Amino acid sequence: MEWGARILRRSVSRLRQTGESGNVATIFALSLPIVVGAAGLGIETSYWYYSSLKLQAVADAAAYAGALEKVSGSDKPTIVSAATLSATTNGWDPSTGTIEIFTPPSSGPNVAKKAVEVIVHQTLDRFFTSIFTQNAVGAQARAVSLIIDGSKACLTALNHSAPKAALFSGSSNLKLTGCVVMSNSIAADAIKLQGSASLQVDCLVSAGGVSLSNPVTTVCASPITQALPAADPFADLPAPPATNPCQNSNQSALQPGTYCRGLSLSGNVTLSPGVYVLQGGDFKANSNANISGEGVVIYLAGTSGVSMNGTATVKLSAPTSGTYSGVLFY
Repeated sequence: MEWGARILRRSVSRLRQTGESGNVATIFALSLPIVVGAAGLGIETSYWYYSSLKLQAVADAAAYAGALEKVSGSDKPTIVSAATLSATTNGWDPSTGTIEIFTPPSSGPNVAKKAVEVIVHQTLDRFFTSIFTQNAVGAQARAVSLIIDGSKACLTALNHSAPKAALFSGSSNLKLTGCVVMSNSIAADAIKLQGSASLQVDCLVSAGGVSLSNPVTTVCASPITQALPAADPFADLPAPPATNPCQNSNQSALQPGTYCRGLSLSGNVTLSPGVYVLQGGDFKANSNANISGEGVVIYLAGTSGVSMNGTATVKLSAPTSGTYSGVLFY
C-alpha cells in the first residue's frame, strides 16, 4: 500500500506540472502578438522618424534647386522640372508619393515674395504593425527657398580658378556705389586687396575666399565667401568685328575702327562715339594724358588690356542705347 501511494502521489505531481506548463504556453501564445507588436512599433517609429528627416532633406534640396532656376530667370515649368528632378535624385520615390511646387508659395509669410515652396508627400511602409492595421502611414515635408535681392556686380571676375582674380593694389583709391565686387574664382585669394589700396563698395562676394591687407568699407557686415558663381551677364553679347584698314592712333581726335597696335595715348585726346577694336596692344593712358569721349566702346581683342598711369585723367562713357548699351570696355 505504501508503494502504491507513492506512485499515486507522483502521478498527481506530474499531472500538476503538465497543467502548469500548458497554462504558461497558452499565456505566451496569447501575449506574443502584443510583444511582437510593441517591439515592431518601436522599430517602425524609428524608421518613420528617419524617413521623415530624409524627406525633409529632399524637400530642402528641391526648393533650393527651384530657387536657382528662378534666380536665373527660368519659367515656372522649368522651375518645377528642376525641383522634381532634385527630389528624385535625392531618393524621393514618385511611385509612392506626390510633390507640390509653388512659386510664389501658397501659404506662409513669403506668399508675395520671390520664393519657391516645395511640399513632398510619401507613403511609408508598415512591417510588424501591419498585424494590427493596414492603414497607410503618410509623411510630409515642406521647404521654402526665399530669394533676397542683392546689389548687382559692377566688377565681376569670371575666371573659375585664378588667384587674385579681382586685385586691388598699390595706392589706388576706388569707390563703387550701389554695387558689389564679385569673383567666380574658388582660389583662397579670389578677391585680394594689398599694399595701401583703399576700396569702398556695397559688398565683396567670392566663390572662393577674400584676402584683405587693410579694412574695406562695405554696407554688408562682412565679405561673403563660398558663394555661387555669377553668370556672365554679357555671355550673348557679340564681339565687334575687326575692320580694315588699321586706324592711325597718333592723333588728338580718334575715330572708331580697328587699331592693330592698341592705343597708347598722350596729351589731350578725344574719342568720337563708336566702337574701337584693339588688336596687338593695350589701351594705355600715359603720364599726364587727358582722355575724353562719350558713347565709346573699347573692345580688347586677344590679350589686350587696360593700363592707366596714376597722373592721367580719363573721362569716358559708354553708349546709352543699341547693342553695346552700358558697355565701355569689352
